[in-house]
Amino acid sequence: MQNLLLASEGFVTASLFYRLSGDSPFPADIEDCKYAIRFLRANAAKHGIDPNRIGVAGASAGGHLAELVATADQSAGLEGDGGWHGVSSKVQAAAAYYGVSDFTVGAMQLQRHTGQVVVKLFRGTEKEKPDLYRKAGPVFYLSKDAPPLLLAHGEKDDLVPFDQSVRMADAYRRAGLIVEFIPVKNAGHDFQQVGGAAISPSAEVIHQRTIAFFQRYLLQVDSNR
Repeated sequence: MQNLLLASEGFVTASLFYRLSGDSPFPADIEDCKYAIRFLRANAAKHGIDPNRIGVAGASAGGHLAELVATADQSAGLEGDGGWHGVSSKVQAAAAYYGVSDFTVGAMQLQRHTGQVVVKLFRGTEKEKPDLYRKAGPVFYLSKDAPPLLLAHGEKDDLVPFDQSVRMADAYRRAGLIVEFIPVKNAGHDFQQVGGAAISPSAEVIHQRTIAFFQRYLLQVDSNR
């Protein structure tokens, strides 16, 4: 959905496909995303892309990966060996809908909500692989160079706890970074309505704010950022 919305506004867009947890454990997913960004930057002229104005957006698992792409630099050890070494995987803006920011805080809660999805992603529990759970958390990689971030999350999400985005927004603010946070009332995962009241803001408003966010931070980005 984000891809189509942004394309309709004139952005050059690409869908990033990555290995799922059923095929390969973390960090295969983030390595694939970073490889894709390096590929796009290396071939920017061919595809009509400004290599200094690249953003990333995702929802749910994609939201987690969008946050991780935005915050984890080369020192995080998540670049993988997929090629285009020497080309940066850095992005200039990121948007994440209802993504996980810290697996160490909500691991047990996430496991209750999602069954064995988290355990399958890491091939073990947090007790068994604490370092890996921490390594997957975007909140642990914040630096002064982290790009502007937009977060949107349903307050009644029963799959990825709302607190995950609260924590990320708070961490961004404490670091003095640019963050826009959209709490969505009466909404569960995927902004599905929960209860009798309509979600607020509406999905249309959320999408328009996402477009405005990328227009602001990509179209006006400092080329030296």
